[in-house]
Amino acid sequence: MTPPDETLRALAEPRRREILSLLAHDELPVGRLAEAFDVSRSAVSQHLRVLSDAGLVTHRSVGTRNLYRARPQGLAELRAFLDETWAASLDVARRLAEADAGSGAGTDDEGTSRASA
Repeated sequence: MTPPDETLRALAEPRRREILSLLAHDELPVGRLAEAFDVSRSAVSQHLRVLSDAGLVTHRSVGTRNLYRARPQGLAELRAFLDETWAASLDVARRLAEADAGSGAGTDDEGTSRASA
């Protein structure tokens, strides 16, 4: 499993997100990807390496060509991390709201916020 930090760093660069979007729809060689951007094939290859190291893309060789495609499991790992983090955050918010409601903090006897009174 790829650490979320590495995945997030890879996705922080807009061009890499665009490359990943293209590869989500089709398996493409570097040359075809480079045509979509005004950067060199070498620059696209570097972006692909970062995406590959982060587990977001994979490639296969066909003759002398390398064909790249998105690796859905890479995003699934990030999503699992975000879902777990979000669930924990919601649990904390729920407990705080329940504690606040149980103590009556923040409202007066008429249910009006004390801060606005």
